[in-house]
Order: sequence, then C-alpha cells, then structure tokens
Amino acid sequence: MLSNLYKDIRLFRFDDKTGQVYILAGDELQVIVLSNGIWDFVNEPEL
Repeated sequence: MLSNLYKDIRLFRFDDKTGQVYILAGDELQVIVLSNGIWDFVNEPEL
C-alpha cells in the first residue's frame, strides 16, 4: 500500500526474535507490524 501512495520505502527491518517489521517510508512515516499482523503508526504524521 505504501508503494501505491508513491512513498519511498527507505528502511525495512525484520526482527526475527519478536517477529516485528519496522518500515520507514518517505521522510517521516513510520509503521510497525506486529507478529500477529496488526500494524500501527509509530508517530502519526501531523496533517
């Protein structure tokens, strides 16, 4: 979905101990995906 919004994925990190995925897209969009598939913004961008 991030690529459909034309956001560059700058950093993708998978933690094999916790099963979490961290994604930094654009300059400030940060998303964490938990091992159960639930995702959330780390710091919600201000509009």
